[in-house]
Amino acid sequence: MGFRFCGFADEAGKTLAEQIKVTKALGWPGLEVRLLEGKNFCDLDDRAFGAAWDTLQAQGVQVVGFGSQIANWARPITTDFQVDVAELQRAIPRMRKTGAKIIRCMSYPNAKDKPWPESDWKREAFRRLKDLAKIAQDGGVILAHENCNGYGGIGPAQSLEMLAAVDNPAFKLILDTGNTSLHDNDNEATWRFYEQTKDQTVHVHVKAAKPGPDGKWITCYPDEDPVQARIFGDLKQRGYDGWLSIEPHMAAAVHAGQDVEDPQKNAAIYVEYGRRLMKMTSA
Repeated sequence: MGFRFCGFADEAGKTLAEQIKVTKALGWPGLEVRLLEGKNFCDLDDRAFGAAWDTLQAQGVQVVGFGSQIANWARPITTDFQVDVAELQRAIPRMRKTGAKIIRCMSYPNAKDKPWPESDWKREAFRRLKDLAKIAQDGGVILAHENCNGYGGIGPAQSLEMLAAVDNPAFKLILDTGNTSLHDNDNEATWRFYEQTKDQTVHVHVKAAKPGPDGKWITCYPDEDPVQARIFGDLKQRGYDGWLSIEPHMAAAVHAGQDVEDPQKNAAIYVEYGRRLMKMTSA
């Protein structure tokens, strides 16, 4: 079985019509939902969610996963835990309805102004994730942690420590193939992360990185980053049967304040990114 492709199409356009258009342009069966008109899919009211789901069904577009805000870069360890509990509880019935199995989370960045001692930060993050994993398990979905922000995003050792502490089959890992490169300014850091966590990885976000003209690291197309082909080759050899979900961050990155300002440009980048990915993984 070959790779299955999808992506965070909100990087191509704010509207559902724009997101469906690029998905169909690539010939892909589905997308990973996150923002719709600037609002997270988990936060839509029932009427807006119902309308979006009706449109997706009518267009034959599958929902692969939910890009939630749970424990993410905007929710430090000082955030009221009930905010995340409520989001997951809202999302699970919607995941069941759409057939999505994976909901993305992170693991609570430490407070910036008054950071907690690492031991306290870690203990509370693990406690919260353990409770969230139980909710996911009871709901029949997978809560999957992305190597982005929070304690588990520091490195592979912390991710594995987190998995062991949570100790729930409904709590797994998402590998983002560019985040660690961008955090460490080193493509090999991503390869090391992948090698140590691949047995626990159930989903892959495709992001690529390289040094820019000024030496600062930037996002790029996947065939411009040497670690990408190695990861995809190893995934193929291992018989990975999950999805490759693109998250280019080349023209839009909500966490960095880069919104979709030129839908035509963003859509062109998104489609080109997807085509390059399919070409480099077809061999």
